[in-house]
Amino acid sequence: MSRFDLQQINSLVKTIVASYRVNPLPSSLESVYQPKRDVIIKIILMLRELLFPEYYGRRHMITTTIQYHIGDLLIHLHEQLNEQIILALKRESLMNDSTNIADKANEIIYKFLSKISELRSTIELDVQAAFDGDPAAVGKDEIILAYPGLFAISVFRLAHELHLLSVPLIPRIMTEYAHSVTGIDIHPGASIGKYFFIDHGTGVVIGETTAIGNNVKIYQGVTLGALSTREGQNLRGVKRHPTIEDDVTVYSGTSILGGKTVIGKGATIGSNVFLTKSVPAGTKVSIKIPELMFKGASAEEFSPDYMDLEI
Repeated sequence: MSRFDLQQINSLVKTIVASYRVNPLPSSLESVYQPKRDVIIKIILMLRELLFPEYYGRRHMITTTIQYHIGDLLIHLHEQLNEQIILALKRESLMNDSTNIADKANEIIYKFLSKISELRSTIELDVQAAFDGDPAAVGKDEIILAYPGLFAISVFRLAHELHLLSVPLIPRIMTEYAHSVTGIDIHPGASIGKYFFIDHGTGVVIGETTAIGNNVKIYQGVTLGALSTREGQNLRGVKRHPTIEDDVTVYSGTSILGGKTVIGKGATIGSNVFLTKSVPAGTKVSIKIPELMFKGASAEEFSPDYMDLEI
């Protein structure tokens, strides 16, 4: 196999480096204040172990050793989080004094880790919602170990806490990692209540200003999105995504768009519905079943059971 000679390498280097000057990246190449995605992924996995020590990491620990293990895990988490949050804060230039940045990072980490017990309780309710809502679930262990919806929700809930603490960039890296693994895209700025279940999950999109109440269930392919984003950055901070009140079910393939769109308590939204206006509480919304054409089958061979479907 032939190899590059020195002249070819030098030529490629000059061409590529020149492209950096012509089309500069959003941040300077000289900047070292970039959180590291690979480290943040490791942090996610450590946090998952903190949430579910019975299922991840060193399992089968006895009562006398679990305290030492959790203490050791917290120390490592603090080290990793501290480095990445300092980088994120410096990147955003929120403060000029590095000592203040270090103090701020410590404060954020303590407040965040203080939320773990509460998050465990909330995520346990999400596990229960998945078990209660899915007859295919054999047990809660299957949900914790295998369900993509629970992983995406768990990462979202962790990222959301960091978002509330005004940590830049890191929450988005966390939820986009979960997105890449599960196909479920939840912005860390969204607000999601308790006992939340995403069934199957692939293709679900939940936008930044979405507000979801308690006991909500959504299926694959659901979009809770903005009605229009043509104004771009002018819409930053504006409520662009819908509000889904308590006890709502949204079936697969449905799009609910717009910041003024409210799906009232107890409503059921059928599959493949496109909504840009509010729905009163307790309403059932569905599209008219299209006429089906069957070639090569007689009327006697076809029993239209679909006509008996009821949402």
